Amino acid sequence: MPPGGWYQPIPDSQPGWYGKPLASWGTRFAAWLIDVLILAVPVIVFTIGIVAVATTSNTGAWVSGGLAFFAYLVALLLYAPLLMMREGEHNGQTFGKQALDIRVVRDNGDSMGFGWACLRELVVKGLLVGFASSIIPFLPWLLDNLWPLWDSENRAVHDMIVSTHVVQA
Repeated sequence: MPPGGWYQPIPDSQPGWYGKPLASWGTRFAAWLIDVLILAVPVIVFTIGIVAVATTSNTGAWVSGGLAFFAYLVALLLYAPLLMMREGEHNGQTFGKQALDIRVVRDNGDSMGFGWACLRELVVKGLLVGFASSIIPFLPWLLDNLWPLWDSENRAVHDMIVSTHVVQA
């Protein structure tokens, strides 16, 4: 017993992450930025094309523009889930994460499937955080994205909700 008679045993198993090394907040942010830039290029090209068509002809330009925008919106929503569900060494990676050699892993060790990627990216990050941000503008989104800075396991709120970690690949 230590002096003073107080003794507290060390627990046999301490909670925490014991998998691959965790990705830093800066690496996560840089991967997100790469993904935003990848998705921004088609938007810019699309916008220039619609403006060019709309200024030369009014017949059907807005209909075709609306259909093209709808197709882009579907692609935008499916970008991360479709990439993250890939099998093998790129499972859990978007192009941004792949470029920086990080990946999303499920805490139970299973691979990221389409359903889990949709849950993480669309339902939790998109709808849940997006809905909360519509009530309290910007703050929930900011907290979710900055949370890894002070979390001991570098997890964002959306990672905690869906039981994932972002690790070095």
